Amino acid sequence: MQAITPSALKTALDNHQLITLIDVRELEEHHQFNIGGQHVPLDSIFEHVDSFKTEGQVVVYCEKGIRSQIAIQRLEMKFGLTHLINLKGGMEAWKKAYLHQL
Repeated sequence: MQAITPSALKTALDNHQLITLIDVRELEEHHQFNIGGQHVPLDSIFEHVDSFKTEGQVVVYCEKGIRSQIAIQRLEMKFGLTHLINLKGGMEAWKKAYLHQL
């Protein structure tokens, strides 16, 4: 499974690379803090599989990087998707690296 660090993702976003962000956390978590993208809770990923079938890189994130790993594994197994990337450490790692800069 591919993974990206918060710093590599921030650099890619700052450089306007084609990246689709998908947050698989629960709605209240998404509302508390997110880095953008589409909100698709883990329990409904199969219903929104077209959200994951976009061009460019698709970075999937959650709070710690565990649910996003599960989402990616499920999508890879069921639909053969191979371009999904997990945000290493999730929002917890992002906040630790960048929250003071927001």
